[in-house]
Amino acid sequence: MEMKKYRLKELLVIKNGRDHKDLKEGYWPVYGSGGIMRYVDSFLYDKPSILLPRKGSLNNIQYADKPFWTVDTIYYTVVKENLSNAFYLYNYLKLLNLSSLDSGTGVPSMTFDSYYNLSVNLPCLPIQRKIAAVLSALDNKIALNRRINAKLEQMAKRLYDYWFVQFDFPNAEGMPYKSSGGKMVYNATLKREIPEGWEVKPVKDCIEPIERGISYTSEDIANAKGVAMFNLACFSKQGDYRTGELKFFNGAVNDCDKIYPFDMLIACTDMTQGADIIGRPILASKEFDLYTYSTDLAKITPKGIEKMYLYYSLRTPFYHKYIKPFASGTNVKHLNVRGVEDYLIIVPQKNLQILFDNFVRAIKDKQMSIINEIQRLTALRDKLLPLLMNGQVTVK
Repeated sequence: MEMKKYRLKELLVIKNGRDHKDLKEGYWPVYGSGGIMRYVDSFLYDKPSILLPRKGSLNNIQYADKPFWTVDTIYYTVVKENLSNAFYLYNYLKLLNLSSLDSGTGVPSMTFDSYYNLSVNLPCLPIQRKIAAVLSALDNKIALNRRINAKLEQMAKRLYDYWFVQFDFPNAEGMPYKSSGGKMVYNATLKREIPEGWEVKPVKDCIEPIERGISYTSEDIANAKGVAMFNLACFSKQGDYRTGELKFFNGAVNDCDKIYPFDMLIACTDMTQGADIIGRPILASKEFDLYTYSTDLAKITPKGIEKMYLYYSLRTPFYHKYIKPFASGTNVKHLNVRGVEDYLIIVPQKNLQILFDNFVRAIKDKQMSIINEIQRLTALRDKLLPLLMNGQVTVK
């Protein structure tokens, strides 16, 4: 595949992002270094654009194909469409190590010139478009899978809320319990009414003793060999499982430190500003048959209560608001697990827990199958990307 050499300044024009604080809420995304921050009623640019970091993580290049706004720590670009396909060029730049171009003294920083002087080798525009179409198809399928998983999670949360917050679980006739006049009784501990026959217990009465994970050194996770290890990076700020963040532990793993698909873990350390993940649970996925977990996490093993019911009881906004004060520290927060143990949950009758568990396990099984497909597609894309860019693989 014949290539032509350019300087980046020949292919695009870099523009400064701007402050967004005074903008009203709306439809158009505002991009920051961590992705979309909020949606506003104005946009800076409405054509496909490569978003380049000005400060912070210099390898965090993003792409926008719809109207958007960028903050002042992110540059946006006007790509010269007669020379380059924006999505192709975005993928090309992702392969580069931009940290060597850092001009900052403390916080990593990039100037217009440091970007403009980059050397870029491009095939002809029709080839760029064909390669971009292949990569875009893979990215679109990955994004679709993520949206499906998010919808499935909404379904599970909505079912939990309908049955166990609004108390409209199906009664003996299949009708919504509370709305159909089901008997409610006042609970003095919670200071509110709950369905007749339900109990209130602290979590510690519903679980085995909480177990912390293993400590490790950088040498223990130096390569992709060993046992897959869950760690803090596996938690998103929304408290969901993040794919692609497993480490691999090369040391010996005791039986007590082994976990398996569907085992429940909570975050006991948090480095986010708003304590976004502290105390939140995730379930071990089905990417591997066996895992271990880091000392920043703890394993929660249900006892006498159905796992999916306990899991979603610890995923409510009420629980997360409750657990935050049990985390101490300034930059790094550490959880006192007594907060989890003392948290009071309503315990429904066993048959209802089992019914909920059966519904939700089917949802979680589907989600985990989709996670595995996301991983396969991501691996395929990452393998193809450099081969397509350097001409080792061609597209007809």
